[in-house]
Amino acid sequence: MNQGWTYCDRIGPESAGLTVLEYYLLRYRHSGDHEWQARIETGQVLLDHRSTSSTELLRSAQVLTYCRPPWQEPSVPLDIVIIYADEQVLVVAKPGGLPVLPGGGFLEHTLLWQVRRRFAGEEPPVPIHRLGRGTSGLVLLARTHSSRAALSEQMRRQRIGKLYRALASGTGMRDRFTIRQPIGKVPHPLLGTLWAAAADGLPARSDCVVLRRQCTDSLLAVAISTGRPHQIRIHLAAAGYPLVGDPLFGPGGVARLDNDASVPGDGGYFLHAHRLSFLHPTSGRRLVLECPPPPELT
Repeated sequence: MNQGWTYCDRIGPESAGLTVLEYYLLRYRHSGDHEWQARIETGQVLLDHRSTSSTELLRSAQVLTYCRPPWQEPSVPLDIVIIYADEQVLVVAKPGGLPVLPGGGFLEHTLLWQVRRRFAGEEPPVPIHRLGRGTSGLVLLARTHSSRAALSEQMRRQRIGKLYRALASGTGMRDRFTIRQPIGKVPHPLLGTLWAAAADGLPARSDCVVLRRQCTDSLLAVAISTGRPHQIRIHLAAAGYPLVGDPLFGPGGVARLDNDASVPGDGGYFLHAHRLSFLHPTSGRRLVLECPPPPELT
């Protein structure tokens, strides 16, 4: 059991006039009417630090607080390996199955929590980018405010190099090809919205090289200069070569119609952040770090 957590939401103008129950049902769709009703009635939900009712109307700038009691988190691998560390920068190897940030039932079983526990008493490391829960490999974290600003600027200017290994369905792709499918939010029956291929989405680019072809799938090296959510999964699916075992993204780069219950955190696919390069925020020296891929991606 973890220690529980308190979630705070400040009400914006777009939510003013909703009832407390309507707000939670619209914003947090992982729970239904009866579940949120019970939490409100038992005092787990507070409005401006006082008890409330499911029918109370919300006003802009009010604060809703949900005090979630301790719960048993799903079991995940927690064996984080430090690849590089100094006073400014931390690079770790994340196992597949471990979420980077809290959410979806995960709090302590996350990369962020485990790293901060390991570096307790110091300024908490902050991830500069993230990997999907099912993706393994290198994650870059900043250990100071100044290094966070410098590395975030490199990320915005697309100066952090990220090279992945991916096992894609199909063998008919060219030896080298580039995918520029825009990625944006689209409707999803369970989550409300989901990042996927979208004509009016944000620009994204993935450069792919075939390393090996076998009977029904191909091993690819994929370099990304942009970092849209689930970019490689979406791009390869949009190109007609979805990742082997991906339960969510199918041809076209959108959610599979045969499995509405799948969410982005579901694993089963093969994707590994193999190489990471960036300029050190204080020395200016370019660091190039690697993490060996799992056997399926070698």
